[in-house]
Amino acid sequence: MRSFALGLLLCVALGGCGSSDPGDVGDLETGAASPTDLVPVPGSPPVPHEVSADQVGTEFTPGASLVMAQSTPFEAWTALPGNRIAVHFVTGTPECYGADATVEETEETVVVTVRTGTLESAKDKSCIMIAVYGTMELQLAAPVGTRTVLNGT
Repeated sequence: MRSFALGLLLCVALGGCGSSDPGDVGDLETGAASPTDLVPVPGSPPVPHEVSADQVGTEFTPGASLVMAQSTPFEAWTALPGNRIAVHFVTGTPECYGADATVEETEETVVVTVRTGTLESAKDKSCIMIAVYGTMELQLAAPVGTRTVLNGT
């Protein structure tokens, strides 16, 4: 009981060392980030990062007929030759699960919304629950170039 009280006291003491200002965005003089700058906004999809072309997973073909599809944030992307991009995400085995995507492009951004779900052909099957790192190639109107690639919702 005494160690619990000591631990609680330590937590309270350490909690008083940080800023209580919810608008605090770090040290304006030095530009240093505060710990709260590193916390993602709840409910927002992660910002994907670019990876090399050798970082491929199990290939998924867009356009599958899906049951109970849901938006699935992708974790990384790869610019491919021409007007193509590969997005990398986690889903289930390709024997039971499929993926599809929509792309919205502007001069500044490429927003990809990936949806995954059970394949129509597997809706009455027993499927194993195992995570698979998947890759899906998509056609763009123009090369990625310097545009920012983002998750859609």
